[in-house]
Amino acid sequence: MDTKPISEIEEEIVEEFSFFGEWNDKYEYIIELGKKLKDFPEDKHTDANKVRGCQSNVWLAADSENGAIIFKADSDSVIVKGLIALLIRVLSGKTPDEILDAKLEFIDKIGLKQHLANTRANGLAAMIKQIKMYAMAYKAKQELETK
Repeated sequence: MDTKPISEIEEEIVEEFSFFGEWNDKYEYIIELGKKLKDFPEDKHTDANKVRGCQSNVWLAADSENGAIIFKADSDSVIVKGLIALLIRVLSGKTPDEILDAKLEFIDKIGLKQHLANTRANGLAAMIKQIKMYAMAYKAKQELETK
């Protein structure tokens, strides 16, 4: 679990992507990040964990640990798996408030939006939305538990 602030993790990603001149190299890096994604339990490949709005199959699960949300994900697309790996790197292990407040500026800074097909950009937006929905649900649960 990365204890660094979200903004610092985002800057690391921007710096890493700055080493690549060509977008083909950046895509290769995204694919590599997806390959390093921790194994997603087979029993979590359920309809309930499927991210709606993605052309590819994407599964996202969340658990709470010491007030932080831990995300796990998988996809049947290597590029999409890399995209969700980037989001998990930035947002997993953060509190619901940190996730909800995250601007995710690294996406624009590395030029990702401009270089994704519309269907992939829509899928990325759907993944972000699902992550933020989990954060809202965990925040509501935490508030109920403290009452």
